[in-house]
Amino acid sequence: MMEDNWERRVLERLATDGLREQRRARRWGIFFKLLAFGFLFVVLFAALGAWTGSERLCLDKCTAMVEIQGEIDATSRASADNVIAGLQAAFKNKGTQGVVLKINSPGGSPVQAGEINDEIRRLRGKYPDTPIYAVVEEVCASGAYYVAVAADKIYVDKASLVGSIGVIMDGFGFVGTLDKLGIERRALTAGDNKTFLDPFLPLTAKQKEYAQQMLADIHQQFIAVVRSGRGSRIKDSPELFSGLLWNGRRSIELGLTDALGSVRSVARDVVKAEDIVDFTVQENVAERVARKFGAAMGRSVAASIQASMRGW
Repeated sequence: MMEDNWERRVLERLATDGLREQRRARRWGIFFKLLAFGFLFVVLFAALGAWTGSERLCLDKCTAMVEIQGEIDATSRASADNVIAGLQAAFKNKGTQGVVLKINSPGGSPVQAGEINDEIRRLRGKYPDTPIYAVVEEVCASGAYYVAVAADKIYVDKASLVGSIGVIMDGFGFVGTLDKLGIERRALTAGDNKTFLDPFLPLTAKQKEYAQQMLADIHQQFIAVVRSGRGSRIKDSPELFSGLLWNGRRSIELGLTDALGSVRSVARDVVKAEDIVDFTVQENVAERVARKFGAAMGRSVAASIQASMRGW
């Protein structure tokens, strides 16, 4: 009787192990099929995205447009990398009759704006027969105007806001706040000015003077770029570089901009190519789907591995 029980237990164990192995094989088979399907899915959408993008390239005659929308920042859509990539593609395209830089931005990083300005000047030298025009929508202020002055001409709406040629460094001071809260702050430094602009320490006269000089230097760089870009078109005015904003009509009178115009009117009347093709770097459908699919596939992989491990 004991021998029969032992044989039955062995047979049951073998049968159970066989079923587990079959389940593992099925799970991995499903996983690899999903993986193969997903790969084909991504390839298909990538090809679709590439085909869509190629359809937007004009081979005959067009106005190439690159957009600067929102804050100019290294991590934003209007980063120097994105804007420069769009400009390079626009100038390189054989059908481009002229480039329009569509701007609606309050400004941002002076470094990012400077990189874009430098690249526009380089591209103008490389493609002397391809003009570039800046077209302002609602706002072209500070760093955005720093970019715009590199263009051949700047067009605005009568109600656009243009200017803010200045530099700012802002923050808050909480001197005495920690004492009132009974909090002890411990800041150990090597270097007399390592706590420069620390919000919990008073700003010394020497540090304030240093900060003001630094801002003045950057301001002078800004002014030099504006004078270089606008040349004799700019009018002498004591308030021109004070950081003020002007509406579109007033900006024309001051020589900050050239004329009234929109993207469509500039393409039609100035570039003489009504077909507007957007070269702005942006995430296409394939990239969005691929990213979402990648995240979903990652979760599927993790679930499959966990399920398989539970059978071991």
